[in-house]
Amino acid sequence: MQKSNEERVQKFLDDIQEIDALKYDILQKCREIVFSIYPNVSERILYGGIMFSLKEDFGGIFVSKNHISFEFSQGYLMNDPKNNLEGSGKYRRHLKLKKLDDISDKQVEFFVKQVKTK
Repeated sequence: MQKSNEERVQKFLDDIQEIDALKYDILQKCREIVFSIYPNVSERILYGGIMFSLKEDFGGIFVSKNHISFEFSQGYLMNDPKNNLEGSGKYRRHLKLKKLDDISDKQVEFFVKQVKTK
């Protein structure tokens, strides 16, 4: 599993690992996908989760009581043929991940590849 270069992010991951191994695994797999597509991405703790940024923030992963939420800042612009994205706000959309299989079933990689890097 990939360690973070950011001390606060690594502490967050370590804390989640101690509390909930499944949520930790989901977080790490999502981070793996993001870093494999955008090797120069930066991450930081913001709004109680891990925010990803290229030239600007594009999304993040957040721990909820019953799931991990992968939020996309400009999710309303994304192609979503299987209606996996949830949310009805002006811009943001998210995927709820409750098990490792949800990462592939809900097409996390497909959506991360759609991030606009300007």
